[in-house]
Amino acid sequence: MYTVKTAEGCGQITEQKLERPSSLKKAGSVPERISCCLGAADAHPGPQESAAAARSAPPHGSATAAPDGRAVKRGAAGMGKRRGGRELARGLSKRQRKHLRQFGEQHPVCDRVSGRPEATQICELSDNSDKSSAESDSETEVEQVSVYHKLLATLKASPESESEEEEDESELEEAGESEVELDSEGSQEPKEAVGGEEEQNDVPEQEEEVAAKDPPEQELGQEQAGGVETSCDPNHGAIEEFTDVKHEAAFSLETNFMEEESGDCDADRRESNSSQAFSEDPFKQHMDKELGEKEVEKISTLSKTSSQSKWPRLGQLTFSSSLEKHTALKPDKEFDLKQLYLHKPLESTWPKVNKHFLSSASKSSDSSFTPLQRELFCIMNTYRDLFYPERNALTNGEEIRHAYCLHALNHILKANAQVLSNNAKKRDQKPGADSDDYRDQGLTRPKVLMIVPFRECALRIVHIFISLLEVNEKRKIDVSNKKRFKGEFGSDPDEKPPNLKRPEDYEAVFAGNIDDHFRIGVAILQKSMRLYAPFYSSDIIIASPLGMRTIIGTEGEKKRDFDFLSSIEMLIIDQADIYLMQNWEHVLHLMKHINLLPLDSHGVDFSRVRMPNLNNWSKYYRQTLLFSALQDPQINAIFNKHCFNYMGQVAVRNVPLSGSISHVVVQLPHVFRRIEAENLTSLIDTRFQFFIDKVLPEYRDAIMSHTLIYVPSYFDYVRLRNYFKKEELNFTHICEYTKKASICRARRSFLKGEKQFLLLTERFHFYKRYTIKGIRNLIFYELPTYSHFYSEICNMMKATDSGVDATWTCTVLYSKYDAQELAAVVGIDRTAQMLQSKKNVHLFVTGENE
Repeated sequence: MYTVKTAEGCGQITEQKLERPSSLKKAGSVPERISCCLGAADAHPGPQESAAAARSAPPHGSATAAPDGRAVKRGAAGMGKRRGGRELARGLSKRQRKHLRQFGEQHPVCDRVSGRPEATQICELSDNSDKSSAESDSETEVEQVSVYHKLLATLKASPESESEEEEDESELEEAGESEVELDSEGSQEPKEAVGGEEEQNDVPEQEEEVAAKDPPEQELGQEQAGGVETSCDPNHGAIEEFTDVKHEAAFSLETNFMEEESGDCDADRRESNSSQAFSEDPFKQHMDKELGEKEVEKISTLSKTSSQSKWPRLGQLTFSSSLEKHTALKPDKEFDLKQLYLHKPLESTWPKVNKHFLSSASKSSDSSFTPLQRELFCIMNTYRDLFYPERNALTNGEEIRHAYCLHALNHILKANAQVLSNNAKKRDQKPGADSDDYRDQGLTRPKVLMIVPFRECALRIVHIFISLLEVNEKRKIDVSNKKRFKGEFGSDPDEKPPNLKRPEDYEAVFAGNIDDHFRIGVAILQKSMRLYAPFYSSDIIIASPLGMRTIIGTEGEKKRDFDFLSSIEMLIIDQADIYLMQNWEHVLHLMKHINLLPLDSHGVDFSRVRMPNLNNWSKYYRQTLLFSALQDPQINAIFNKHCFNYMGQVAVRNVPLSGSISHVVVQLPHVFRRIEAENLTSLIDTRFQFFIDKVLPEYRDAIMSHTLIYVPSYFDYVRLRNYFKKEELNFTHICEYTKKASICRARRSFLKGEKQFLLLTERFHFYKRYTIKGIRNLIFYELPTYSHFYSEICNMMKATDSGVDATWTCTVLYSKYDAQELAAVVGIDRTAQMLQSKKNVHLFVTGENE
């Protein structure tokens, strides 16, 4: 029971006996009646008083001053043991939970004592106590120390109480830190309280009332709005990914103007007016072009006309277009940066960013592009689709990345500058004027979609963007959430295992953070960049195919969204060959959901939307840039069947002259056996039947031991594995899903000859690149996707010093549908002879004594 003294009228003092909150009860240690100086202000604490009380909370052993002026003495043991369960912390705000962790009880400002407003009685604080943040001019009187406080003072010397409280504090602190995230999901069940069922039942009704006024969901929203990283708890389950809500207004295109974007407003307007007057900018020529229905019908129905051209660096190019008026380009040997119509500040920053790629010869010619970048950017800047299948992570990978980052950033800066300029013009125009001249947007804001395989690639792209936007070291751009981005997309150098020997191309591809499930929105204005922007507030989306698949979803799923892909103006797919090793279905799924009409308006101003977007013609304006390390039918299908750019397509079509078989250093006979299949659909079954009828019987003899069967397709691998088990053959197998211990056992048994056959998948070799020892006979069930894998696997035979080189054999199965893979292995001339020959078996011999 509390004895509460309140002032009623002029100097009249009454006593009220109230039940003490059950949160302060402790069996056998708390007297039934205590005397405290409480005021009516405790019944209805305001938000300012709560904040001040939380900030001024002192440590144990000192007196704390509440906002209404009262003083309460707290001992080392606090106001009883902390209630260690989440049931107690669930209904509290962030500051209340903090006080609960520090002092083992709710702050007194949260206690409800009386329902009617009464005057507060002021107590005088001691000299060594903390000052209250809310001072009063009322009279003060000396606080009477209660029996309850005396009892708490005696508990200070009890070591058992201190240790117990520390344990309870640590447990409740861990529970309190994750409580915000648990409440945000709504699907997590609260765990049992540390104190047991009895303490759970002791939660007072006053706390429930406070929780009703301050729900945890509201507190969570405030934390996220302030940039608190509430979604990065590794111990948490399936949580909603972090998005930056704090900088929404600063990066909004609808509420900003050209004056706010750049300090030199007149220069920006002069630049905008000059570009509109001459209309020579490729960006304006491409985006302002309005197609007619007849032209759209030609693009969608008629076949493309193509022409050939040879460029100095790119080699053989194929230009194709459905519209007859578009002709082949000619390479510019030298061009000035002003001719490229780069948006500021790219004209000044690009030479600095790209200088480490330039050789001494390029620097002497005052060119800021390498020969490869010059020809690639010449095609990109005309807004034609581009397919470049000769990307190499070791040699030209970073050159290409810098080139398409420059093009994408140039496109974004021009598009945003146009919107901000029209915002200013629309603001200054007279009411009632025609506003149809300001159509400068799509149905949604995202304009550029970059598909990359790993987080390390996204990290490098963002670093290039930052370098291109920073004019000099003194003028650094403001990048929001940069620290979080580096933590999630960066890598720890110490994580790399020591003494790991892998080929150079493997080290280049798998450098840094190789997580393949990510997506991030980037909003860019000329002086600042916003990472983790919501997709509908982003200019650029950087994602992996798996990251896009999980948000696009499949038909029938409740949570799926692909409206943000409706107005993509530039699609960049880098390192497309790696997606063949991940899951190509994710890429196809993405291409089916891009540039579709959105299901919701998402607050768009339709008076600012371009007419092609309203007509559902966005795909005819989208530029697709496709970079790969090889030519593959599946990659070619993306470029031929999913690219409808009215400007046309440009593909690099260089043919390999020698092939990777020339890199085989061991003396080895290569037997190529052709499979005759009626069509591509029946090829899978025909290949399997040919293998078990013609090839496998030759290797069943015990003499033909140590036989490695290289299988590119996982489905073919499963089919062969099941057949080998059914036939009870002496074999072992390794695929990308095999555990490390099983891999070691399989390699050891194959090396010792305990297992006659070893089934090996191509994806395992791609991701691990182990050297398989003990190979004497080699069978390529199908030609490898990467041509250099052929020579790598063949050269593994020299890893075993057995001295039986004469018994080594190699058999390769191929068909006429494998022309591209075959040309990459044996060369284009030999491929033509092998496919046109009447013979189905061809023999090649490699080695030093050839």
